[in-house]
Amino acid sequence: MTGTGPGPGPVRIDPSRPHPARVYDWFLGGKDNYPVDEELGRQIMGVDGTARHIARTNRWFMQRATLWLAAEAGIRQYLDIGTGIPTEPNLHQIAQRVAPESRIVYADNDPVVLKHAEALLRSTPEGDTDYVQADVREPGRILRQARESLDLDRPVALSLVALTHFLGAEDDPYALVARLVDALPSGSHLVLSQLTADFDPEGVGRGVAMYAAGGVTLAPRTHAEIARFFEGLEFVDPGLVQVTDWRPELADGESVDDSAVISLYGAVARKP
Repeated sequence: MTGTGPGPGPVRIDPSRPHPARVYDWFLGGKDNYPVDEELGRQIMGVDGTARHIARTNRWFMQRATLWLAAEAGIRQYLDIGTGIPTEPNLHQIAQRVAPESRIVYADNDPVVLKHAEALLRSTPEGDTDYVQADVREPGRILRQARESLDLDRPVALSLVALTHFLGAEDDPYALVARLVDALPSGSHLVLSQLTADFDPEGVGRGVAMYAAGGVTLAPRTHAEIARFFEGLEFVDPGLVQVTDWRPELADGESVDDSAVISLYGAVARKP
């Protein structure tokens, strides 16, 4: 069966302000963005010509992590928050390629993602996909709706890929992530990638300023600060590393830009 997805209703889109999901879509070569998103993307590319490649390396990290979870960890349920605009292969396509019975719930707060949610709901007959229109700052709402498709008494992979760096200190991101993880049973996994200034503080600082000028919070964190998101969990080898260094043997169709400074850490960890 397939998920029912979002119901009808007005989709309110503000094309006057950039949105992270649409800027990311532009970096990935998508068409579901507005001039204001492209303008910010081009500004960032103007000071860091590798920004598009870095966005793609983050996407590839998600793909490798999902493949490992499905093929090696035997995970059959996924909760992907901060989904972004559909860009194939999507998480459910990777998981269901390994295990067609996999069940996936996507959640995002961008109305543009809602408009394209149908692409996220093309499940295999054996599995299920669904979509929740919600913000990560609403963990209770996400979990309530996720329970309609997922059995939260069985292991779930919680995917927070390139999401937490859009949460400032005022959002209490550690408490948000902990609340989501606490709702999942033993054997569940957290997949998380996050921007850091550890490798290129000046370049990342310029990016932060550009996003701030567009009204978007961007909060890079150190390795130690990102590791806090995984407190109480058991890292899967190789632990918290630059995303290009996480299980590179699983790569398929990835390219390498030796000039790019990959300012993203990523990890997968298991809840004991």
